[in-house]
Amino acid sequence: MYTLITGSAGFIGFHLSKRLLESGYGVIGLDNINDYYDINLKIARNEQLENLAKNNEYKFKFFKVDIENKELIDKIFQKFKIDNVINLAAQAGVRYSIKNPNAYIKSNLSGFGNILEMCRNYKVKHLIYASSSSVYGGNKKFPFSEDDSVDHPISLYAATKKANELMAHSYSHLYDLPTTGLRFFTVYGPWGRPDMALFLFTKSIIENKPIKIFNHGNMIRDFTYIDDIIESIFRVIKKIPRPSIKSNNECLSSSSSWAPYKVFNIGNSKPVPLMEFINEIEKSLGIQAKKEYLDMQPGDVSSTSADTSKLEKWVNYKPNTSINKGISEFINWYRNFYSC
Repeated sequence: MYTLITGSAGFIGFHLSKRLLESGYGVIGLDNINDYYDINLKIARNEQLENLAKNNEYKFKFFKVDIENKELIDKIFQKFKIDNVINLAAQAGVRYSIKNPNAYIKSNLSGFGNILEMCRNYKVKHLIYASSSSVYGGNKKFPFSEDDSVDHPISLYAATKKANELMAHSYSHLYDLPTTGLRFFTVYGPWGRPDMALFLFTKSIIENKPIKIFNHGNMIRDFTYIDDIIESIFRVIKKIPRPSIKSNNECLSSSSSWAPYKVFNIGNSKPVPLMEFINEIEKSLGIQAKKEYLDMQPGDVSSTSADTSKLEKWVNYKPNTSINKGISEFINWYRNFYSC
């Protein structure tokens, strides 16, 4: 049996693949290694995974493929017995979705549709997929709860993630496919994405360049360390959602509880002001940042905060890594990886 991970050379996909390989799982990794950011970082991640499995051909098999390519994806599902699927492949980034919307439609909608079809056709036991805290849009109620309305996304990226949740629900309901959506809250840590704040700030500060601080620093984020994300997913893999028992006077289509479908927030639940986050980076680097204060970017939100009580109850785990520890771990990795 294999666990298939799409986006396996990405930030979260790499860490999850590594955890599963180290835990004795067979992993099939899919990634198109696109140039949204430096492909050398993706290649380096993939080499780490291949090294973990170099003495055991069974453990890790990698395919460079787009999830939009249904024919190639189908051949992989035909060839291997796949137990679980974790879909982390997606075009990421709120700001980039304003410049290049077609990339999001292809990967996040068409590609995800292909993954759903494969899971249905090949009787996969459990599909876990990445959603995002961005689905909450401009929600003013804090912390964000899975019971809150997410009907008003303010970026195309957020809209595609909301669409993924709806698509998954329909497949759960129609085909009894167990699906679990995970709304990630600002993930950071070693091997992170170069377009994310921690990476951008660290790089600029080391290079003595000004960092861009949007909304004049009046931002709050629920920063979530990568190890907490991976531990949560690892536990979710083993927990397959089951539908509730329907009473005679209740309509099947009226509630998601009648489908093997769940959605969870994954966050630290301790929101941090952006300026405090930057201060921790400065302290860890031992360098004062040059700061450029700018207006809010289109599609962005000022604050995020996760209510993770449902996840805690489901998997008996709560993310808890402090930002000073998480930032320190990232900067140690960054200086080592880039020799600076």
